[in-house]
Amino acid sequence: MSIHFIAVRARAWARQIKKEAAKDAGYSTETVIVTALLVIMGIAVIGIIAAKVMGKAQGIDLGLG
Repeated sequence: MSIHFIAVRARAWARQIKKEAAKDAGYSTETVIVTALLVIMGIAVIGIIAAKVMGKAQGIDLGLG
């Protein structure tokens, strides 16, 4: 293969990579924001469930006293 052909292929490959990188540029930011919101909602749900379970547990009379 000639050096010229390799150089042309390398430029075409670099352009393709650049196009793909530009196409996916905003996707990672969106994914991070959505994931963070889901984590926050999950923590809130766990907090609510834990508070309800603790309330029920404190209301149990074991009849030991």
